[in-house]
Amino acid sequence: MRKSLWPRSLFGRLIAALVIAVVLAQAATLYLFARHLARFTLDTSVWVWSRRITDITLMLEQLPADQRAPAVARLQDEGARIALHRERRAMMRGDVEPPLHPRMNAPFHRRGQPPPWLAHSWPHFFVQLPFTSAAPGLTEALGRQVRADLGGSYDVTVRKASAPAAAVIALPSPLFEPGEGHPSQSYDVTVRLPDRSSVIYRVTRIDPGAPMPTSLMLDVLILVILLVIALYIAARGITRPLSRLADAAENIGRGVPQPKLEEKGARELRHAARAFNAMQDRLHRYLDSRTRVLAAMSHDLKTPLTRLRLQVETQIEDAAVQARFGKELDEMESMVRGALGLFRGLNDEEPLEPIDMNRLLETVCREFVEMGDSVTLEGRALRPFPGKPQALKRCLTNLVGNAVNFGSRAHIQVRDGAQLEIGICDRGPGIPPEELEKVFEPFYRLESSRNRDTGGTGLGLSIARDVAQAHGGSLALRNRPEGGLEARLTLPRGG
Repeated sequence: MRKSLWPRSLFGRLIAALVIAVVLAQAATLYLFARHLARFTLDTSVWVWSRRITDITLMLEQLPADQRAPAVARLQDEGARIALHRERRAMMRGDVEPPLHPRMNAPFHRRGQPPPWLAHSWPHFFVQLPFTSAAPGLTEALGRQVRADLGGSYDVTVRKASAPAAAVIALPSPLFEPGEGHPSQSYDVTVRLPDRSSVIYRVTRIDPGAPMPTSLMLDVLILVILLVIALYIAARGITRPLSRLADAAENIGRGVPQPKLEEKGARELRHAARAFNAMQDRLHRYLDSRTRVLAAMSHDLKTPLTRLRLQVETQIEDAAVQARFGKELDEMESMVRGALGLFRGLNDEEPLEPIDMNRLLETVCREFVEMGDSVTLEGRALRPFPGKPQALKRCLTNLVGNAVNFGSRAHIQVRDGAQLEIGICDRGPGIPPEELEKVFEPFYRLESSRNRDTGGTGLGLSIARDVAQAHGGSLALRNRPEGGLEARLTLPRGG
């Protein structure tokens, strides 16, 4: 049988559904946060790069022509790049006062400069999210920002890196450095000065994604764990009363005395427990009332039946007439006893106990064999079955008796596993398919069983099914392909 990963219990499904919802909500939150962070990172990088390009460009433009080339060479030198990078870090931390922009009246940090912690915290504590791509539009945004800072007299072009590294001025990342395993893309910003000379700057963007703090992932994990614990407690408070309600209903069906359920918990659960207790009380009163009525009727019927039998035996001299009346009286007494047995089974107070089904079946077989009937037994029960011994014996006796009376012999087959199955087969003519369910109705008899010598009261199968259902099982009839009828009694093992 194919196993499903989805839990089968209500408790498991509630926990699984809520955990999945929480995880998806947190994943969506992280995704949206990463997108926002990617846009923030791009905007901040563009802002810092643009101002750095503007500073260097204006500084080079003010130098004499013979000093401009050496200055560019120093900026292109690796050592100068590292020094520049450290200078920027110091400026971001506030250790060094940043230079004033020639066209601005305030330093960088007074015009919306990114917070200082960004420069030295992100490389250490942030990781990349693979499912989030960096915000697009770097070339357009950077070009537009540089043009706005420099003015219209400068021609600015931004494209993917193509020039050798030695021919460009490398600008470090303003927020974090590309780490190992994180792909990056470099872009060259070409600025053409008014004197037609050009300066190329190289910037690098980490791609894909935006950096995310590792502590944020830990926070999400802790949040999910706390929510699962809270959901576990809440779901348990719902499913545990429902489990008690189901167990109580099953015990009532088996005839086990069941105390009233505690009316506690949520309003709906209290209402369900209250309704169940009321139903249980009404059911007990109904069965007790029917039993008392039947007992009274039985007492009232036995007295006139006894008088009639005495009158038949003393006042009727014709032996044939006397025998005919005697059979009529025997049939009436049999019906009264059968009705008493039926209603006694509906309100049976016999306690449950472990039953050795093998011994019980052997006892039933031996009793029929001693009366000269042909009854055989095949198979064995693997372990005792918790049930009512007298009720189960009555059920099996009725089934075997029907097989012997209408099928000449009975063959009992026992199969045990997840449920205990007992099949009683005969070699009779079977039953018409449309009558297979009707024969379980009280006092219903087939035409072939209405003969006074072979027919019963029509209560045997009804009593047998009531006993099976009282044990949580079932009783069904089927016509065998090879001929005859099979009555299959199924009793659940309950795990």
